[in-house]
Amino acid sequence: MRTVRMPTIPRRAGIAALGVSIVAGVSLLGAPNASSHGYTDTPISRQKLCANKTVADCGPIQWEPQSVEGFKGFPAAGPADGAICSGGHSEFAQLDDPRGGAWPTTRVTSGQSYGFRWQFTANHSTTDFKYYVTRNGWDPTKPLTRAALDPQPFLTVAYNGARPAMTTVHQGAMPSGKTGRHMILAVWTVNDTPMAFYACSDVQF
Repeated sequence: MRTVRMPTIPRRAGIAALGVSIVAGVSLLGAPNASSHGYTDTPISRQKLCANKTVADCGPIQWEPQSVEGFKGFPAAGPADGAICSGGHSEFAQLDDPRGGAWPTTRVTSGQSYGFRWQFTANHSTTDFKYYVTRNGWDPTKPLTRAALDPQPFLTVAYNGARPAMTTVHQGAMPSGKTGRHMILAVWTVNDTPMAFYACSDVQF
């Protein structure tokens, strides 16, 4: 597992020094309790595939891919098994449907350097971002569970309360020792609310 720690002051200098690439954006934050929303588009997440109309029959998530918000504390807390990709929202249950293991995938290579990109419609004070991957031998025809994931994230980016730019790239490495179809679960933990955001990306090693 790789952990990148980011000091709160100075934020931009700390980000550069620790090798985490943050692409500048315009902050939409107002009051400290402003809502926060975001999703991953590299590797492309299920909610973004729905928003792009690449995948049909998605329900309301196609209009709000940024809204997969659930309680934080994953994996000890957070969405229930089988409802992780939807953040526990029944209205977004299409994201949990494995569709027979036929979701479109992003081709990646085990161990390769990779830029994991988030797009935010509203950013927020952040605890960290964590990236998990499915175990070898998991069943892609079943909804995602904790038991299907490697127990530790393969990449953690600590923010210590700082706010990410509106487009944010975390430079890291794809997990090693993986072949075939897998899923990457990205978890954005908000610092000053009880919530986190979840994004599931199907990949092919």
